[in-house]
Amino acid sequence: MGRVSAAALPAAAPSATSPATRLAWLDALRGIGALAVVAEHLLPWFLPALRPYWFSLGVYGILVFFLVSGYIIPTSLERHGDVRAFWISRLFRLYPLYLAVIALVLALAWWVPVRGEVPRDGSAVAAHATMLLDVVSVGGVADTMWTLSYEMVFYLLVTALFLTRGHDRSGALSMVFAAAAVVVGLVASGAVWKGGWPAYVSCGVFVVGLAGVLLGRFRTAAACVLGLMAVTALVLSSRVPWLGTAVLAVMFAGTAIHRWERGTGGLWPVAVTSALVAISPLWAIESGWWWVRADVWITTIALAGATFAGGMALRGRRLPRVLVWFGLISYSLYLVHHPLLKYFVQISGDLRRAALPVQLAMTALAVAVVVGVSALTYRYVERPMQALGRRVSRRCRDGLQGGGDERVARQDAGHDGVLGHQERQVPDRVRDHVGQGDTLG
Repeated sequence: MGRVSAAALPAAAPSATSPATRLAWLDALRGIGALAVVAEHLLPWFLPALRPYWFSLGVYGILVFFLVSGYIIPTSLERHGDVRAFWISRLFRLYPLYLAVIALVLALAWWVPVRGEVPRDGSAVAAHATMLLDVVSVGGVADTMWTLSYEMVFYLLVTALFLTRGHDRSGALSMVFAAAAVVVGLVASGAVWKGGWPAYVSCGVFVVGLAGVLLGRFRTAAACVLGLMAVTALVLSSRVPWLGTAVLAVMFAGTAIHRWERGTGGLWPVAVTSALVAISPLWAIESGWWWVRADVWITTIALAGATFAGGMALRGRRLPRVLVWFGLISYSLYLVHHPLLKYFVQISGDLRRAALPVQLAMTALAVAVVVGVSALTYRYVERPMQALGRRVSRRCRDGLQGGGDERVARQDAGHDGVLGHQERQVPDRVRDHVGQGDTLG
């Protein structure tokens, strides 16, 4: 999820109907999602008595993120009609901080060892190179990296759909993936394809296919191969196949909501998808976690949906600046918080049985450290690399005559109720999110 730089605009505060105000709700939702995930990992170590069990904070947060990504990513691609620019922005948006966190975790592995779930062979390198970690059953060096797998699958699939003119079928796709989640949960207890080879094969296909997409050589064919590979891995080599399939349903439901808002689709596919996702783990073979009990799972889904709906209802109003700011740093917050909390506990010792005043003080200090470091990584890693990505994208656009399918007829921005304004009218801090798409975090 990319963000700041606002030099080109007047200093005046935006009006209630300005693009910044209309789009702030997306950042606010990211902020809520990020804070929920941080709380999910912080409370068991620092304030276990306050951890809720009637819903899952972590799953709630990532569902909000997935809805936001589903809502905005296809729209970003459709508005610009430039597949190369989309992928350049994604690569510069996702990988710099991701690689920095990997480097940090590996550098401090002598102190706090890398997770035992991470293979000690080349398959881990291959899986981390593509971000397709969870869909090839490889643990990430940082615990939260697993969700990036589904973001990447979504990007690959959306690119293929866009180039084959199938991107307007979001409602149908959300229902198909939701129904598949129910079926997959009934028949699959885990990955069918096991071992390191899915990571190696997917890495090879990813590198060659993405090169084709970026260079314009057989772009549509390359995108279709990537999309097929991603969906196949999702179903056959995922750690928890029903969950990954349900996540894709949620993301396409987010896209369907946007199409409904624009008047190009109905809401009934979202209702059907929600019902199917709600029941998807109830009879699943692989569903032994507390957060997939019927009451907890359904409550979590309902809260995530209500939060997204509330954000949409407030999209024309001013929102708390602090919440929007948390959304701006949400990718940093999402990726760095878990390693930092591990290091903090390594120094502070086990706080679960400490006196309440000590727990509260340590919680406040840990939150300050996590937020401070996230703000720094956003400022000094994310922003500069996003700016570099924009420069690279401009140079490619100006200096290369791409393949015939590089640009596909873009959507008419004037018909877009939320994003219906020219890019130059969007404040840079918002454009970083919306003009180039978004990621979880």
